[in-house]
Amino acid sequence: MVARINTGKSISKALNYNEQKVREGKAEILDESGFLKDVDKLSFYDKINHFKRFTSLNERAVTNTLHVSLNFDPSEKIDNDKMVEIASAYMDKIGFGKQPYLLYRHHDAGHPHLHIVSINIEKDGTRISMHNLGRNQSEKARKEIEREFGLVKAENKKNTDLLNLKPVNATKVIYGKSETRRAIANVLAPVINQYKFTSLAELNAVLQLYNITADRGREGSRIYRNNGLTYSILDEKGNKIGVPQKASSFFMRPTLGTLEKKYAENELVRIPYKEKLKGSVGWILNTQPESLEAFVKALEKERISLVIRKGKEGVIYGMTYVDHKTKCVFNGSDLGRQFSAKAVLETCQSTGLVKPKHMDNKLTLQEQMKNRYRELMQITGHTAAPVWRLPEIILSQTVEPDYVPNQLIRKKKRKKHRLKR
Repeated sequence: MVARINTGKSISKALNYNEQKVREGKAEILDESGFLKDVDKLSFYDKINHFKRFTSLNERAVTNTLHVSLNFDPSEKIDNDKMVEIASAYMDKIGFGKQPYLLYRHHDAGHPHLHIVSINIEKDGTRISMHNLGRNQSEKARKEIEREFGLVKAENKKNTDLLNLKPVNATKVIYGKSETRRAIANVLAPVINQYKFTSLAELNAVLQLYNITADRGREGSRIYRNNGLTYSILDEKGNKIGVPQKASSFFMRPTLGTLEKKYAENELVRIPYKEKLKGSVGWILNTQPESLEAFVKALEKERISLVIRKGKEGVIYGMTYVDHKTKCVFNGSDLGRQFSAKAVLETCQSTGLVKPKHMDNKLTLQEQMKNRYRELMQITGHTAAPVWRLPEIILSQTVEPDYVPNQLIRKKKRKKHRLKR
């Protein structure tokens, strides 16, 4: 089981999100807790007004909404009654058992999952802290519930990519194949939660791998002036298609303000992984790749994606490295001058033509050593010699230049003949 926790400032948005799914036939409401009527007799206004009675008791609490999704392995067949039991146990274990909440089962994904909507304001107006709720209480509750109900353990399951926990394995979004907003959300959630990016450009470097882009709009536009943000699907040529989706319309709220908080956090978190990435990329550059395409393929073997930024005329002006092992994103210039677009292009364009025979990547290590051995024999003038004598032979050679520049030739002083008296 995998639990995802989202906290927010509007109970209306969390409730509307799930109610909309019910109206579309993509979800059903299973149960309620702490309400005055049975779940099948509750209207939308009964639900929202009951939540607002609690939130009005503490108007100083800005973040008052809890929206949880519990995700189960696709191999598990869980009926509605068992889902209600799991949800009740989960809410008790994280300290929300006495809070009013609504339970929805969604049918819009390939794995069984449910959503829980609640608030953190108690009957006396006190606020339940949600700081590190996912890391502490939720993680402990998840492990206990997996044991109690015999569920597939998240950390032991290798195919958790089916739950979109590993965005590197996420299926690329193709416009028209699935619901636009849901398809974007399935990529946004794991990317934003797991990858360490420090700018919108770095975030887009990851999102573009899955045909998605985040856009602030043209400078001076209404969206740009209001610090708005939209997400769009890209076609195979990188052009935006379909209707852009506002960041505020997603339940995880990946707005510009939320992302800017992530920038500051990720700036520090990614520091320990910088040298490792530099070492991996530097090692590949030292092998002298014959072309930019060869460089990209070599990086992919190390699970590193190279995102190339081009201008209107197709001129490359930047490169971004996405390390899928450490989930870190770095611009080439941030790693060092030799990893920038200009330096990489110069390296790829200048190599290959002057590469020695013993550095041919297609040859085995043994063949490369044989070629190098023959080259040394030619240089030293020996037709054959044991390998262990190579250092001795090389050090014993004295190289006499065939040509010495005129400026370096020391002229002999002419002797002055004195007259004898």
